[in-house]
Amino acid sequence: MRKEIRNRMLDIWAKEIGFPYVDTLLEEDFVPARVVPHLAPRKVLLVDPNPAAMSDAENILRLLAHVEVCVDFASARARLIASPPDLLVANIRLRDYNALHLVLRASAQTRCIVYATHHDPLLAREAQASGAFYEHSMRLAPALVGYLSSPMPARDRRNADQPDRRNLPRGGRRSSDL
Repeated sequence: MRKEIRNRMLDIWAKEIGFPYVDTLLEEDFVPARVVPHLAPRKVLLVDPNPAAMSDAENILRLLAHVEVCVDFASARARLIASPPDLLVANIRLRDYNALHLVLRASAQTRCIVYATHHDPLLAREAQASGAFYEHSMRLAPALVGYLSSPMPARDRRNADQPDRRNLPRGGRRSSDL
C-alpha cells in the first residue's frame, strides 16, 4: 500500500513540476511549496479515537496540508465550530457519538470523508445522504491522495449496498475513481 501511495504522489508531483523531477520522498522534511497541488485543502481535521491506527493517512495529509488531530468527539466539535477546516476526515465510530454528528455540524464549505473498519451499508447510506464520502479504513490512505489531488464531486455517487470489489484479487473500482 505504501508503494501505491508513493507512486500516486510522484505522479501528482510530476504533473505539477514537470519532468525531470526530484524524488522528494527520499529527502526528509523537504517538500517545496510548488509541489503541493493547488487543489489541496489548506486545513484538515482528522478525528479518530485511535490515532496510531491512522498514521499512514496522517502522514499523507501532512505532506499536502495543515493537519489537526482529535481523539474524541468533544474536542473535534469544538475545533469544528471555532475554526472550520476545509476537509474533515473522521472515523464513523467515535465511542459515544458517530462521525455523522460532526458532518451535520460542519459548515457548507467543509468537505467530509467518513471511514469505517467494517462495511455497514446503512451507515454508508446515511453518510452519503448527509453529504459525506464513505471509505473503508484499509483504502483511506490511497483514497486521500485522490481526494486531495482532484476536485471532489458534489456527492458520493457509489452504491452503498454493493460490496467493495477493490479487495478482490482482480480488483475493481480504484481509489482515484471518484
